[in-house]
Amino acid sequence: MKKNMGLADRIIRIIIAAVIAVLFFTGVIEGTLGIVLLVVAGIFVLTSFIKVCPLYMPFGIRTCSREKE
Repeated sequence: MKKNMGLADRIIRIIIAAVIAVLFFTGVIEGTLGIVLLVVAGIFVLTSFIKVCPLYMPFGIRTCSREKE
């Protein structure tokens, strides 16, 4: 897979995931909503590390700079 996420996109996703995790573990968000948001946070972290967002592919979205061919 070709990477389609830029540095800024990855940093924003990691920050959002960290905020969700802190809110969940401090008890601000709980229950089903908390678990769903925690799963979303995990997906954000995973996609940030592999630099590929599967939802961007069908729409042709790329937040990273074009590589020289």
